[in-house]
Amino acid sequence: MKRLTLLRAGATKAANRVVVVGADMIRSDAHQGISRGSVSGKNHVPSRPGEYPNRDTGELQAHLTTTNPKPLVAEVRSEAGHAAPLEFGTSKMAARPYMRPSRDKKTPAINRLFATEMDKLVKRSGK
Repeated sequence: MKRLTLLRAGATKAANRVVVVGADMIRSDAHQGISRGSVSGKNHVPSRPGEYPNRDTGELQAHLTTTNPKPLVAEVRSEAGHAAPLEFGTSKMAARPYMRPSRDKKTPAINRLFATEMDKLVKRSGK
């Protein structure tokens, strides 16, 4: 019974580590996606609808953050004022999502990382 209690505590810690690392993977991918093919300043060219937004002032990227407000919960966000309109679009502008594509792209790697961490934990608990 003691081993199961320790395994449970270890699983929560390992899962939280994966959640935090996974959030940072998503943040990093969004940051890179915004940088790809962008030109700042007077030569800035807006991205096409449905593509990652092209970097202009750098504000969107500079405000990309991750937080771990409570165990097993992580948030990836941009506090830039134009973050939500770019991600979801408006009545006058089609969406240029950057967070959802990054989440979708990184989910398989995060799932593999979770499985690897749980496998390690189970193997260690058997010793």
